[in-house]
Amino acid sequence: MIYNLPYFAVMGLILVGLFALIFKRNLIKMVIGITLIESGVNLFLITLGYRENSTAPIYTSSPGGIMSLPVPQALTLTSIVIGVAVLALMLSFVILIYRHYKSLDVNEVRRLRE
Repeated sequence: MIYNLPYFAVMGLILVGLFALIFKRNLIKMVIGITLIESGVNLFLITLGYRENSTAPIYTSSPGGIMSLPVPQALTLTSIVIGVAVLALMLSFVILIYRHYKSLDVNEVRRLRE
């Protein structure tokens, strides 16, 4: 049961992010939901690469012979960097939408567009 705890955390993060993305109408809350989904995916990638009693893959020899997988860690670092850039872009769009429409409500912005 304790080995499945990270997977439950992944499911929780993704479900809370989907809830915020689908049911919230505030643009900033929707951006937070997207960020929570991204964090859940990053945790999932790290969880996939975990091996119990393993050593870092930077050493040439391991006393137990078990090394953790370096590829999910590299993918997660890349995903974090891309996620920060996308978050900054989304927040800048939210600022531009607020300046133009004077509202962050999705329904009101959609109604003003027509």
